[in-house]
Amino acid sequence: MNWDTYFLNICNTISTNSKCLSRKVGAVIVRDKSMISSGYNGPPSGVSPCNERYFKDQKLISIINKEYLQPEKYDVCPRYYLGFKSGEGLEWCVAGHAERNTIVNAAKNGVCVKDCVMYMNCGIPCTPCLVEIINSGIKEIVVINLTYYDLMGEYLIKESGLKVRINSSVS
Repeated sequence: MNWDTYFLNICNTISTNSKCLSRKVGAVIVRDKSMISSGYNGPPSGVSPCNERYFKDQKLISIINKEYLQPEKYDVCPRYYLGFKSGEGLEWCVAGHAERNTIVNAAKNGVCVKDCVMYMNCGIPCTPCLVEIINSGIKEIVVINLTYYDLMGEYLIKESGLKVRINSSVS
């Protein structure tokens, strides 16, 4: 097994801990073939995941008449329940993306990520995550496909010189 496959397999394992009801993404930051940080998408530490928000978040409760909310819907992202498509209605999302959480976890522990490689079990990250990846000094990302999450991804990558590699052996 090559190193890309190894680290992307770790991303898949890390993603299983995600509390996000929309997507399960894991990411790791690597220096010299050693993992220095990891993260997955989900709410910040101490914040309830969305399947508990249906009972606690007064703004959400006021929009969704709980009498009509069926128990099987508690494991559905509130954004989807409210009719938003992927990438829309993000003001209703309490989750941080795996890429961002991985950088934050490194910073929280005083670990520099400059000149490192980030692996993630998804396509090209969203614009805010790419901005943070670029600004943190990460030199390269390894993704499973070249699907762009939003409009600015391709521009940011070209302008910044961030290297992108694809490893589709793991999905």
